[in-house]
Amino acid sequence: MRTKKTIILFLISILTLNFSSCKEDYLDMIPDEDLTLDDVFANRLYTERFLSNIYETLPDEAELNLFAGASDEMEVAFGPHPSHIFGSGAWNPTNVWPPYWTDLYTVIRKCNIFIENVDKSPTTSEEITHWKGEAYFLRAFNYFMLMRVYGPVVLLDRSLTTSDDFISITREPIEKCVQFVLDDCDRAISMLEPTVIERDLGRPTTISAYALKSRVLLYMASPLWNGNPDYNTFVNSRGERLFPDYDAARWTAAADASLTCITEALNAGYGLYKAKTNPVENFQEIFTENNNKEILFTKNSGLYGKASHFDNCCDPVSLGGFSIFNPTQEMVDAYQMANGTIPITGYTVVDPISHEVTPIINPASGYSEDGIDANAHPDGWYPRNVHKMYVGREPRFYASINFCMQTWKGTTIQFWKSGKDGRDHAGSDYCKTGYLQKKLADPQASINPDRRRLRTRIFFRLGEIYLNYAEALNEAQGPVANVYTYVNEIRSRAGIPDLPAGLSKDEMRERIHLERRIELAFEHHRFFDVRRWKIAKDVDDAWIHGMDIYSGTSRTDLSFYKRKGIEKRVFEAPKHYLFPIPQDEINKNKKNIPQNPGWSID
Repeated sequence: MRTKKTIILFLISILTLNFSSCKEDYLDMIPDEDLTLDDVFANRLYTERFLSNIYETLPDEAELNLFAGASDEMEVAFGPHPSHIFGSGAWNPTNVWPPYWTDLYTVIRKCNIFIENVDKSPTTSEEITHWKGEAYFLRAFNYFMLMRVYGPVVLLDRSLTTSDDFISITREPIEKCVQFVLDDCDRAISMLEPTVIERDLGRPTTISAYALKSRVLLYMASPLWNGNPDYNTFVNSRGERLFPDYDAARWTAAADASLTCITEALNAGYGLYKAKTNPVENFQEIFTENNNKEILFTKNSGLYGKASHFDNCCDPVSLGGFSIFNPTQEMVDAYQMANGTIPITGYTVVDPISHEVTPIINPASGYSEDGIDANAHPDGWYPRNVHKMYVGREPRFYASINFCMQTWKGTTIQFWKSGKDGRDHAGSDYCKTGYLQKKLADPQASINPDRRRLRTRIFFRLGEIYLNYAEALNEAQGPVANVYTYVNEIRSRAGIPDLPAGLSKDEMRERIHLERRIELAFEHHRFFDVRRWKIAKDVDDAWIHGMDIYSGTSRTDLSFYKRKGIEKRVFEAPKHYLFPIPQDEINKNKKNIPQNPGWSID
């Protein structure tokens, strides 16, 4: 047996030999800050790091809940939060945030540089092809992220140099922008695989590219981009209309792309997540079980993938949380009953001063607001003594919303004024609606002691594609069998009955809109859905409500359970349907980069 001294001498000799053999190469290495592009792409490791850096810039929109907080889903109870600028209508070309125009074009430039240079890398042709496919997908994804906020954009298929004529650059028609994204997706599909090995989790696959095609074609078919009369005279510097006339065939194209994505995904082993028989636990785990079979493209979230800030914002103050991510009463009231019926069909204004409203209740739903329920749910979805408005709701409600007297991480939440999570026990940031976001929050995370898990943020999941397909197919053909099939797949997984038979096209459209609102809540679809449907004027130019957080002295004091106005949101149509391009960017090329309608400050 070797002695301790012998082992130490052996290790020293190995280190000495290793240093001697690579000393010359080590001393010849170039400091990272002095690397040229040629240096980067002459080294396999540096090439891979260049590509990895592009992934680092993918946005984590859930971390701040910007778009959820700027929609009727949520109020973000933090003073200077940028969602308040959207809600107040005070945004303009000089203060809009995030600065997607500059940020995403920076990423697109990186993609172009990578695509132009990766062939030089000293690695296998197979790896180069795969890396290039990733870059094409990332370029397409970032272009879509630009288009969903600005509409038509400038298309750059190469990295520009100082010798290029920047003045001639202009915005391209939206259908040309969509085709650019589709072409990049097709390139990616030809270069990628349907699945990835464990070390490559978070990188795109062919299914990721099919999912992007589904979403971008759905947007192209929707009223905002497809035949929008508000933009009939909106042209670029060449006089080309930036938005086209209506074409019903765009709905068919969106349906076909969605069905292709579903088919390819199922053939590759993806599927709706159904790991638990309890539908509440099952729905929660879609977002906490990383890289499960439903996920088509995702990224690590927060510092080293630990979404600590997000979870803190979802926790009540009695757990040391910030109580910041507050679903609205409108979002709460949208959830269906366990029997699949719609409980609330509208509101009656009680007091125009406090903006108190009472719900118009669907009597066939079984919904009630008649006091407190003494019974706990038999499967533990809620404890004893919750208000009846929270009883008998669909499973996704209990997986998504934390409400007064609900149990969360071992504590009973008390949102009434004097309760342990109420206004009297909070600082400047306090729960404004009487609700906290539960969906996406990690039930195992804690603040004290600090306990976190690696988390991911989902960009595409199969549940969305099912609803994309159903929506597009209904618009193209009406409520045919496959529309019912794919909506009912989502409802069945959620633990509620199928849609009623015999719906008209308009009725089916309303049900699909509601299904998206519930199934995709807080996943940053609602803000953009109401815009592409062109209903944001009705939805976002309105008061949002919550419980009366300034009332209540105990759990039996029912004064808390009144719908009071939180704030009046502002939406100016058609101006607010598209973001303004930052004024600094307009000033660089006023002739060829027209500002979006309504935003010019000249």
